[in-house]
Amino acid sequence: MYPRAFHYHRASSLKEAVAMLSQLGDDAKLLAGGQSLIPLMKLRFANPQHLVDLNFVPGTSYIKEEGGALRFGALTRHAEIENSATAAKIPILHDCAAGIADVQVRNRGTIGGSLAEADPSGDWAVVLMTLSTEVCCLGAKKTRTVPLSDFIKDAYTTALAHDELVSEVVVKAPPKGSGGAYIAFKRSAPVYPTASAAVQLIMDGDVCKDVVIALGCVGLTAIKAKDAEAALRGQRITDKALSAAMEAARAAADPQSDMRGSTDYKRALVGALVKRAIEVAMRRAHGEQVEVGHIYA
Repeated sequence: MYPRAFHYHRASSLKEAVAMLSQLGDDAKLLAGGQSLIPLMKLRFANPQHLVDLNFVPGTSYIKEEGGALRFGALTRHAEIENSATAAKIPILHDCAAGIADVQVRNRGTIGGSLAEADPSGDWAVVLMTLSTEVCCLGAKKTRTVPLSDFIKDAYTTALAHDELVSEVVVKAPPKGSGGAYIAFKRSAPVYPTASAAVQLIMDGDVCKDVVIALGCVGLTAIKAKDAEAALRGQRITDKALSAAMEAARAAADPQSDMRGSTDYKRALVGALVKRAIEVAMRRAHGEQVEVGHIYA
């Protein structure tokens, strides 16, 4: 199916794009990587009258290490992050970028577009929830910085006003002794995960000083498994502690049955993914170079 007719606008700067959004009203949409919007338009689930293309705006794709944080331009492609030695300093970021769909999607999709879309099945929100992440939002009158926890409000709903766009994503570098991992279960590479788990922890010897656990694809937004975190925080990560965290993660999940699996199946997956992600994160926190990949059915 072809999309409905629309007017195409090419922005030369982010400020011009914001001005276009303000002038064109609610019937205008931004085009970044297009990996979510274009399929929706082809199915006619989305029918914007105006598309504002950001792809020709200079200086919107970059990865910078600055002031103890990594700064990502909104149009930084997943593939750029996958292949970046700078981004790889936070291994969970590489896990995420390298596991998104297939190479064609990674070469087009953007980190800013992914967060702005707020798709419940997306990868970046789950991973970035485990880190100290801020989203820079550019509007007609001001730029504001929003913590990721306040940015995503609901499925496909963010804190962005209609005449605002994501200009940058800022990720604070985790402290010494940290390790993280992101693992998803998929039927095949191009599809969204059935379930996913992201873990970022800080180890002091054998003791877990702090931990954040986030679950993906098992709720309307990424879910923080707070009881699972509590089962590990301040504890030696023994088999008993791992089992408690797995059970708490299953309880935190709120999946819906669909073509990817039943609710019980997804909860069982969540437990196994959390366990594996914790084990990899621990090894990385202790200085091991551990390669991790998604699990395929």
